Amino acid sequence: MTTSSATPGLALRLALRGDLLDFTGAPEWGATASPVVRFRPDHWLMIEGGRIVGAQAEAPDASWPRHDHSGQLILPGFIDTHVHSPQLDVIASYGTELLDWLNTYTFPAEQRYADVAEAEAGAARFLDALFAHGTTSAVVFPTVHKASTEALFAAAQARGMRLITGKVLMDRHAPDGLRDTVAQAELDCTDLIGRWHGNGRLAFAVTVRFAPTSSPEQLAMAGALCQAHPGLYMQTHVAENRDEVRWVKELFPEARSYLDVYARAGLLGTRSVLAHGIWLDDDDRAALRESGAQIAHSPSSNLFLGSGLFDWRAAEAAGAAVSVATDVGGGTSLCQLRSLQDAYKIQALRGERLTAWKALHAATRGAAEALSLGDEIGSLEPGRMADVCVWDWAAGPVAQRRLSLARDLHEKVFAWMTLGDERNLAATYVAGLRAPV
Repeated sequence: MTTSSATPGLALRLALRGDLLDFTGAPEWGATASPVVRFRPDHWLMIEGGRIVGAQAEAPDASWPRHDHSGQLILPGFIDTHVHSPQLDVIASYGTELLDWLNTYTFPAEQRYADVAEAEAGAARFLDALFAHGTTSAVVFPTVHKASTEALFAAAQARGMRLITGKVLMDRHAPDGLRDTVAQAELDCTDLIGRWHGNGRLAFAVTVRFAPTSSPEQLAMAGALCQAHPGLYMQTHVAENRDEVRWVKELFPEARSYLDVYARAGLLGTRSVLAHGIWLDDDDRAALRESGAQIAHSPSSNLFLGSGLFDWRAAEAAGAAVSVATDVGGGTSLCQLRSLQDAYKIQALRGERLTAWKALHAATRGAAEALSLGDEIGSLEPGRMADVCVWDWAAGPVAQRRLSLARDLHEKVFAWMTLGDERNLAATYVAGLRAPV
């Protein structure tokens, strides 16, 4: 594909034909007919210099290289707001809840990433797997090792993708080889911030594993980093598992709640991403609303580890932002379609019905806006980066038959979302360039 010498790695011009679907705003809960759903069947998506410049029904002239995906669905690339790059090694491991999962599977896998070659190979494998599952942007946990963060940043930069990550902070309650110190962690983070944050499409996240593995001194240092470097993200886990919540109460008796541990350390803000948030109360949800922090709902992981059923409706009613994440390797797939299928089941168990619109919005435009990136990713608006994925509406005779009987757009999209997975993915484009998948 021709590229511009002025913008290396960005597609000069490209037109994609297909059924365009995105959102102009946030859908209402339970509404299957929504004015914010923008569906443009058999349209051309116009891309120039790696960005979307418009959409049109008529075919472009011969100066535009064309990729004809007629009869296929084109969406913004999915955004995964919580996922662990080294945990591809432990996905689908048997028989534990959260705390045993960490000790039995996760920590041994993460110890291998002290080796630079292992970290580099793992980063490449992980990012290519994201593309192959329809995800073009992610908020990622590497390991405590600085080399694992370096490898992720470098691999994402080489692929032109939007990535948010940072060295994991853990100075206690972790095995040898996975603990840092407050002083060394601060030095490592400061160096990484200086070299990678804001470098192209990369951003640094102050990454607290979870409250039990950071001392109060380390949490204070993490909060000070956030204050000293405006624009940083912060990512951590909160209130995932009941035993975890009880442990945090024992470790931090002065805090009102698990979430309050982070608030006291200055770690809640508009760029804070907190995974799970199952066992929160009304005061916690109010704190999320007031701070602008978001919950990265991880439905597949919550089911697989038996952690609990997230109350999405209550979080939204309180004004807290909710995005959707795979949380691999607790989650069982990097495909956000599978996450959304499990999110629907969780809400059904709570007596709610999650529409395709609410679900897909949380994995595209809603996630982008919660990350303060709505002007870059998450929709097919002109000016956005051309991070888009092409999907087959149906794969196999069962899905094809179900699709043929769909009575309206929501039923059609819901059937695609529920029956589809990475096998439906036809193409991934990042900044207008087709990624090998």
